[in-house]
Amino acid sequence: MLPAAIALVATLILAACGQDAGGGAAQVEQTELRYQGSVGAVTPVELAADLGYLGPIKLKWIGNTISGPQDIQSTATGDVDFGSAFNGAIIKLIAAGSPIKSVVGSYGIDDKVFGGFYVLDGSPITSPRDLFGKKVGMNTLGAHYEAVLDEYLKRGGLSQDEIKKVIPTVVPPVNTEQSLREKQIDVAVFSGILRDKALARGGIHPLFSDYELFGPFSAGSYVLREDFIKKNPTTTRQFVEGVGKAVEWSRTTPLDQVIARFKDIIAKRDRKEDVTAIQYFKGYGIAGKGGLIADADFTRWTDWLKVNGQLKKDVTLAELFTNEFNPFRANS
Repeated sequence: MLPAAIALVATLILAACGQDAGGGAAQVEQTELRYQGSVGAVTPVELAADLGYLGPIKLKWIGNTISGPQDIQSTATGDVDFGSAFNGAIIKLIAAGSPIKSVVGSYGIDDKVFGGFYVLDGSPITSPRDLFGKKVGMNTLGAHYEAVLDEYLKRGGLSQDEIKKVIPTVVPPVNTEQSLREKQIDVAVFSGILRDKALARGGIHPLFSDYELFGPFSAGSYVLREDFIKKNPTTTRQFVEGVGKAVEWSRTTPLDQVIARFKDIIAKRDRKEDVTAIQYFKGYGIAGKGGLIADADFTRWTDWLKVNGQLKKDVTLAELFTNEFNPFRANS
């Protein structure tokens, strides 16, 4: 058994006896966690719950979101107990004074799981400079895809003033393909099933992708409030360990079995969702074993935020994330 797991078991035994590690009365920790989900998808924490990896933790779904920044803002304000977002958005929120911290990876990019920027066949857009005055449709602003777009433009030799001539535009993912085909936007960001289905229908081709720019990396993390972590260290450890184990289960289990499990989870929660997206699942793309967070998962975005004037103050890596509660760090 991993040392971290032994420590967790000991802590749980003491808590069951009404004592903490120092022999005093144990504080009852929060075990019901409110969260926002994603329509037609199974997130790592939802998978962890279904696999029984969260122990006594119970998840309480309060709705869905398509915006990472909104999700972590809701965490910061206490409307939910945890959230997930692009690491750049997390940096920005923490620098602005929000008392949250990343504890485990939530999504990433690899050769199978990536976000691509697509144009219509016959489009005159073939390079960064062709994007002046053009609308680029994405799910939300100030997050992953806007950062990737800016990096593409920067590598194309555009100045900051020139980059401002490109128009990132919010479009709900389910409407993105139609918006592109009807020429309401000039470039569309697609990932997962929406990319696969759009490509199958033909008439579009890629301009570039986040994977082409950066290679494989963990792009987003789950965050908890600092006060939650302090008051609920055992719950925090169980949460992080459960998510990490679920990530590894999804890596090592045959894909058809993973997809079958996802379909079962969606059917059981009975939210009247379309399950067709699940058959296109290819993985979570999380780079770190068990969701471990690497320094580069955050440092690659700090320059982007500074250049764009979005970083209120410098922040240290210790302020941004911790692997303290992740048992997989012992084997990293």
